[in-house]
Order: sequence, then C-alpha cells, then structure tokens
Amino acid sequence: MSHEDKILQVAKEVVVKFIEVGRVSPAGFAETFRDVYQGVYDAVESMRKPVDPPEPGD
Repeated sequence: MSHEDKILQVAKEVVVKFIEVGRVSPAGFAETFRDVYQGVYDAVESMRKPVDPPEPGD
C-alpha cells in the first residue's frame, strides 16, 4: 500500500467515524473529507521532513 493510499484510507475512516457518531452528515462528506484529508496529509508530511542534525557540542 502506497503512502497516498494509506493517507486516503485514514482520512476515509476518520470521516466515516464522524458520520457514525453524528458529527457530520453524509451530505457533508465531500467537504469534511477534503479538510480531514488535508490534515492527515499535512501531519504525515511534517513527520517525513528530515530532522535538523544536532549542533556541534550537543
């Protein structure tokens, strides 16, 4: 499963759970999905950025 597939799967599961608990109506799926997808994507990408190497003497 590719990175993109995993992000899509997580976003879908989150939105489906929101629908199940009544936080989102099925009619609002598209808009909510975009927001959730972007949030998941941003979180994953922020974790993929290389960490700055330690300063000399640390």
